[in-house]
Amino acid sequence: MSNPASPAGRAISAAGLEQLIAEEGEVLRAYRDIAGVWTIGVGLTAASGVVTPKAGMTITRAESRALLAEALARRYEPPVAAAMPGAAQHAFDGGVSFHFNTGAIGRAAWAAAWRRGDRNAVRTGLAAWNKAGGRVVEGLVRRRAREAALILDGRRETAGASYAALRRGYTGEAVRLLQRDLIRLGVLAGAADGAFGPATEAAVRAVQASHPQLVVDGIAGPGTLAQIARVLAARATVASTAAGGAVAAGGVVVTGTGPATETGAVPADAIVAFGILAICATLLAIVLWRYRDEIRAYVTLKRRRR
Repeated sequence: MSNPASPAGRAISAAGLEQLIAEEGEVLRAYRDIAGVWTIGVGLTAASGVVTPKAGMTITRAESRALLAEALARRYEPPVAAAMPGAAQHAFDGGVSFHFNTGAIGRAAWAAAWRRGDRNAVRTGLAAWNKAGGRVVEGLVRRRAREAALILDGRRETAGASYAALRRGYTGEAVRLLQRDLIRLGVLAGAADGAFGPATEAAVRAVQASHPQLVVDGIAGPGTLAQIARVLAARATVASTAAGGAVAAGGVVVTGTGPATETGAVPADAIVAFGILAICATLLAIVLWRYRDEIRAYVTLKRRRR
């Protein structure tokens, strides 16, 4: 529903809101995103200024929509109105979707191209915003294409679908990538075939059952996907840190450099090596503490699979 109280006098339409929610997903129980930030509703974090999500927090769908409307009116609609003056409603809706996702409409080259009326530059400029963590993300590629279609052509593509959640019956590259991660977790056997069937649903449920903050429904929504990513990141970080410590320790044993001293003092190279070991141990302790929930859940999941 549009919000006439928006300070800039412009607000997303009901159809635009539907597409935004489809893009972001809606989770009524607080979860931690990939970066570990507590999130709830339609991608709202404490940075939204309207809610401070925390462990165990739940909201109703009505509360979720009210919080979203408030966040849009406060932080997202006014900058879009300023960057896209006189925009048709469909173009404004697409701009809000982009800005809600990136917070970058004030510096995005495609917005300047839109003001010049350069359609080709708008399309290519939007397509460039397709990376997360330095790598191209399929979901963002598709989202930018949908936003371009909405901004330039007024074409809406929701049809009640949720782009942010995968469930039984879905097929495609996004499902294949999910299956690959589930295989890495050890909860799915076989190959990643890109078809979300009963086995994939059972694997998703197994992951959800290991995380109390997730609803066990077999649907890989934003919260579930974020937890899978965090568990894998925790495992990779622990392995990498441990390997670094082993390399440092190996350096002490194998190289044996550093002249012997008549006084029995510890050689300088040994002091450096011990310092490196201490740093690695400290880093490992920090990683273990930061990802303690994910590591605990991963261990629980592996025990259940035995």
